[in-house]
Amino acid sequence: MSDPLFARFGREYAPGEVLFREGEAGEVMFVIKEGAVRISKAVGGEDKVLAVLGPGEFLGEMAILNGKPRTATATVVEPTRALLIEARTLEQMVARNAEIAIRLIKKLAKRLDSADTLVEILMHKDPKARVMLALARHADAFGEPTADGVRVRTSAADIAREVGVGQDVADEVMARLRRLRLVTDEEGAVVVADVGRLQDFLEFLEMPQKFGGES
Repeated sequence: MSDPLFARFGREYAPGEVLFREGEAGEVMFVIKEGAVRISKAVGGEDKVLAVLGPGEFLGEMAILNGKPRTATATVVEPTRALLIEARTLEQMVARNAEIAIRLIKKLAKRLDSADTLVEILMHKDPKARVMLALARHADAFGEPTADGVRVRTSAADIAREVGVGQDVADEVMARLRRLRLVTDEEGAVVVADVGRLQDFLEFLEMPQKFGGES
């Protein structure tokens, strides 16, 4: 079945294509129909992955809403089909459809919460806890529900860079979570079986510290 919206606004992208770069002026936003896009930011001379967005997510909206340069770089990581929405078109859509405006506000609020959560994670002293908290953050903010849990398009290497821990620490944590069947691997992603169980496990590990014992 043809998609008139995609026929009008859509475009296909190959892995490796850059939708926009940090510091550029922004004239359009993107709505992902299929595929995945990595959002990264240059920090201290290296790229840190902030999120990997999948179908139903949008990106690039802030630059056209506030008229400021792009704050991150967006790179396609798998074959992607996306809608390109210009600023004037977005304004018209929001003015004509209150549901679109509400969805946009909710999504922006959720991303603000996710950014606040990342700040809290970076302040955590335990590097292993930072890895688990980051995984939970990605699952909550950017995960895709599946029959087996929440699919997260990220890797141990990406999380390690994001929260400032060594690759070996992230690999160790992920291996432990696999043994506990809290996560399983998929090509280019991990599946968190139950985000609530993951958070409960983290709280259990932190209990000795809360009561003055050894971790």
